Amino acid sequence: MSIMSPGALSSTYAVCSFAAGVAGNIFAFVLFVSPIPTFKRIIRSQSTEQFSGLPYIYAFLNCLICLWYGTPFVSPGIILVFTVNSVGAIFQLVYITIFIIYAERTKKLKMLGWLLGVFAVFAIIASVSICVFEPPNRQLFVGYLSVISLISMFASPLFIINLVIKTKSVEYMPFYLSLATFLMSLSFFVYGLFQHDLFISVPNGIGAVLGVVQLVLYFRYCGRSKEESRTHLLESCP
Repeated sequence: MSIMSPGALSSTYAVCSFAAGVAGNIFAFVLFVSPIPTFKRIIRSQSTEQFSGLPYIYAFLNCLICLWYGTPFVSPGIILVFTVNSVGAIFQLVYITIFIIYAERTKKLKMLGWLLGVFAVFAIIASVSICVFEPPNRQLFVGYLSVISLISMFASPLFIINLVIKTKSVEYMPFYLSLATFLMSLSFFVYGLFQHDLFISVPNGIGAVLGVVQLVLYFRYCGRSKEESRTHLLESCP
């Protein structure tokens, strides 16, 4: 019986870690492109209608904080965290720009204010982390901020889960988005374990659990008709 050498084990470990990170990048890309139909509609109608731009502002700030955490001078060796959040930040900035272009004047000014606020917050975080903290405290400082940012993003899936339970319908929870969210979170959870980085594994572990809940609810209620869901929603209202 052959026994793998320490070098071979290390190589296999590195390959598995890289594969998990790449998988996370791929599944995240699916989530990044998911708002495209919404923005096609905005461009066609030349109006933002009743859509809110705040989710894209929050997502943009989250991507900026997490890409900063993934930079080599903050957290060496986790470049795949940097790549995925860099791509995400570009997508969110494009969405925000389109939203500002087609929003009415009041919304436009609010969105511009929020966007400038995001850049200001990120500039403060970057400046403080460089000027005040030295490694490894720099990684701890940005890491805690990234965890807070990621956990705050869980408000959206929690809202959707609550809506599905109330309506007993998955009309507002597309299967492929729930699946992509679960697979992305699971991939980065595994990546965080391989990298021994709790700032990656813990929030993505929570995200994976929420993804499982969404998938379970989907298979539980996917057969319900729209009429049944509206009846349950009316019954749940006071």
